Amino acid sequence: MTKIKVCGITDERDAIEAVHLGVDAVGFVFWKRSPRYIGPREAGRIAAKLPPFVTRVGVFVDEPPDVVMDAVYAAGLTALQFHGDETPEQCRRFTVSWYKAFPMGPSFDLEALARYACTTYLLDGPAGEMRGGSGRAGDWRVASVARRFGRIILAGGLDPGNVAEAIETARPYAVDVSSGVEVVPGKKDIDKLEELVTRVRETDARLLRSEESA
Repeated sequence: MTKIKVCGITDERDAIEAVHLGVDAVGFVFWKRSPRYIGPREAGRIAAKLPPFVTRVGVFVDEPPDVVMDAVYAAGLTALQFHGDETPEQCRRFTVSWYKAFPMGPSFDLEALARYACTTYLLDGPAGEMRGGSGRAGDWRVASVARRFGRIILAGGLDPGNVAEAIETARPYAVDVSSGVEVVPGKKDIDKLEELVTRVRETDARLLRSEESA
């Protein structure tokens, strides 16, 4: 089954509703320039209300290690998403589960994934002024090829209308949605999120039936 991560959580109700709908992970953005920014202590208050088997992901952009670890403890994070220009050496220092994000712009080099000592990679749409959450889709065919390096989390411009095609094309380990299920940045549209979860599960079931009949 395709895992589902909802990123840019800033509201307790949104987080609880997302988990109720069956998402696997929630993401908190700790980059202060983001319109979805949340402080670690506030994120921790929300995270404490969630079931233990829901992954709590912290999104960081070129933060010093001590800042990252302070957020890990304050927010109760169980995974780290490095969304900046962090080097393989910088990422390798962390013992908390982590993965590296890459924008699939014109200069994207698939071989860059092999430099990072992780088994999971997030492929985002082309980078805009804001890191992540640009709402622009990348090339899903490239994401499909990237699976030879490990598990792929597909992000960038996903919404209820295109998530089925994205999964069918890229066959990702997980999808990461933010702007595609929002009313405004940081505030989720629960109806859209429910529709997206439904589309993901329907697509998974259809692909499984197809594989079993092949």
